[in-house]
Amino acid sequence: MKSQISNALSDFFFEYETPRQVLVRNRRVGIVCRLIQAGVLAYIIGWVFIYEKGYQSTDIAVSSVFTKMKGVGYTTINGEEKVWDEVDYVFPPQGDSSFVVMTNFIITEGQKIGKCPELPGTLDCSSDADCEGGRFKRTGHGQMTGVCVKANKTCEVLAWCPVEDDRNIPDPALLMSAENYTLFIKNSVTFPIFGISRSNLVEGLNSEYISKCLHDPKDAPLCPIFRLGDIVKLSGFNFETIAKVGGAIGIVIDWTCNLDVDVKHCRPTYSFHGLYGNAAETDKAKASVGYNFRYAKHYLEDKVQKRTLLKVFGIRLDIIVKSLARKFDIIPTLTAIGSGVGIFGVATVVCDLVLLYLLPKRAYYKNMKFKSTDSHKQDPDSEACSTATEK
Repeated sequence: MKSQISNALSDFFFEYETPRQVLVRNRRVGIVCRLIQAGVLAYIIGWVFIYEKGYQSTDIAVSSVFTKMKGVGYTTINGEEKVWDEVDYVFPPQGDSSFVVMTNFIITEGQKIGKCPELPGTLDCSSDADCEGGRFKRTGHGQMTGVCVKANKTCEVLAWCPVEDDRNIPDPALLMSAENYTLFIKNSVTFPIFGISRSNLVEGLNSEYISKCLHDPKDAPLCPIFRLGDIVKLSGFNFETIAKVGGAIGIVIDWTCNLDVDVKHCRPTYSFHGLYGNAAETDKAKASVGYNFRYAKHYLEDKVQKRTLLKVFGIRLDIIVKSLARKFDIIPTLTAIGSGVGIFGVATVVCDLVLLYLLPKRAYYKNMKFKSTDSHKQDPDSEACSTATEK
């Protein structure tokens, strides 16, 4: 056992292996080798360098988005005309990259804190025992007082009265004119590694052009002013449907730039994606359809605090900036070349496996490829020459 361990250690420390070149004249092995090498070469040139741009380094931009809506809408409710401008229908109004444009609403005016009956079907009752005082129900509008209102057969609640009735959504939407509202997007990006800053107001877009243009994917792809109806259409939605119940649309600004060419060619492209509120949705029993929220306007009337409550249905616009800049860099170039050279060794490995384990003459090829030497034993040819000299 000790001798085996000693021999193993001796072989490990005192033996050296060196490659031996053997020229094998075999058509099948030669063809396999060249095919593998051609495949590796095609991978390096086609995939690594042309498709993946392995000779370039990359950077992701730091971006900022500013938005502004324009347009005026008109409604007539109960004989009362009202004008709606961007101050009234944009939430929030600060020009964020994510905002809502109101297209429909349910208004409840003159609410004040007090006691009033719930809506039918919400907290139904037949006696006061069905209305436990001090308790809330998730579907209700306030705290139950313990009184059953006989006229309505619903529980009385302490809430903002009269309670909101949102069971009937206006159809068609009250602000169908929103289809012609316009959205201005101003986007700036900076690629910090390369020290390059760009804006979507690229060369050639002056004030005169912007005042007249309207974005079109083919005719005016760089115009930063978008018609809301066109945004909805390009996202795959129907404006009439989404305006009624609301929905969400993503606007993607794509900055994919090759900085090895003139920086003026670094320009944005716009795409539109419907996120939810699809007009193709036919499941009427779906639990939550569209997009809505509530907000209130508070005021004092005869020293009594009151409010006007609006349940807003609108189109939520999320502006998403996607960026990737590339530029030539010697380090990734050398890394890609070195990796490619290493992959060429696959051809040698495969061909060796075929020679040593698959071909009929594998024993012959194995003897030709591997040769063992022992420095402690004299070579037979050398010993024969030495004997002849002595004689």
